[in-house]
Amino acid sequence: MNTPQNANVGRRKRHVDIGDAELPRCVLVPGDPGRVPLIGKVWDSYEEISFAREFRLAKGRVHGTDIAACSTGIGGPSTEIAVLELAEAGPDTFIRVGTCGALQEHISPGDLVIQHGAVRLTGTVDAYVGREYPSIADLTVTNALVAACEELGVRYHVGLTASVDSFYGGQGNPIPGGHVLTDAEGPAEYLRSRRVATFEMEAAALFVLGSLFGLRTGSICAVGSNRVTKERMDVESAVVDACRVASLAASRLSQGKR
Repeated sequence: MNTPQNANVGRRKRHVDIGDAELPRCVLVPGDPGRVPLIGKVWDSYEEISFAREFRLAKGRVHGTDIAACSTGIGGPSTEIAVLELAEAGPDTFIRVGTCGALQEHISPGDLVIQHGAVRLTGTVDAYVGREYPSIADLTVTNALVAACEELGVRYHVGLTASVDSFYGGQGNPIPGGHVLTDAEGPAEYLRSRRVATFEMEAAALFVLGSLFGLRTGSICAVGSNRVTKERMDVESAVVDACRVASLAASRLSQGKR
């Protein structure tokens, strides 16, 4: 399959309100719209372009290069919409900046995890390929994220994630209202025993779309909780670190560096 062509730059998109904006090569894609201005705080300049539904879009400059950010909302379906519509406006590199839950005891809340591949427990990209198709990040993007973590001196890990469509039952989180299901633990213990590092909800869709459409993709997430130790924390400062790392990596990737 080919990368979406730039012939449609400037055409009004169905969901993401890009308008006439032609976007730079690298876009950071957090889930939460509130993280777009948070990302902008670590840039040298920031300009919000639009905010439609869950898709908050901004452009700016960091480390001497143009950059953009757009929230995707929660889960694979809205991630698919954002990435494919944004790619029509010029970008070929997408870095997820999010949060996750850790499945391994040595990964502490507040750490960052660079996810180089994802277990597909999500149905979104089943519309494109069978379950045997792998969900992997672009190696160049992953290496750029590692290099940025090293340069900035933040604590990080590299590992697999499991992308799910259900935050509560699918991840074994307590269900609101006190409801109890006999299998409420979900796949957490199985995934932990297979050395999967984290739970989150968007990486698999992003990685598969990248492979199919010739887009470079990567993911870095701040850990909010550990499912083994039961530790939790407010991850705001760690999310800021993830924003700094992703922005530095995007700048290098825009300049052809790793």
